[in-house]
Amino acid sequence: GAPNVSTATAVREQHGHDESMHPCAPPDVVVWPRAVGQVQELAALCHRCRVPMVPFGTGTGLEGGVNAVQGGVCFDLSRMDAIAELSLEDFSVTVEPGVTRKALNKHLRGTGLWFPVG
Repeated sequence: GAPNVSTATAVREQHGHDESMHPCAPPDVVVWPRAVGQVQELAALCHRCRVPMVPFGTGTGLEGGVNAVQGGVCFDLSRMDAIAELSLEDFSVTVEPGVTRKALNKHLRGTGLWFPVG
């Protein structure tokens, strides 16, 4: 529905570039799935209709990977931001794809662990 789908030019342009030198190449539509099942359904629909899928995280990449050079559907995964499980014993954490490094480190604060990539 409307809060989870946009064809607005400004939204499409925001999702059509990252921090790279590549020019903006906006997708045809931006969707914000909230659950794995929605991602699966959207991916199956795109596959059936032969529509390109472009994942979008924070837009800070330097490679131009979010540029939708053939149009398509941008999957903005930022709303899938749950931290499901933390195991201090084996230093592992299970997260959804929208979890940022900063959010993870905030969650880890006080455990003696941190995720230093940045």
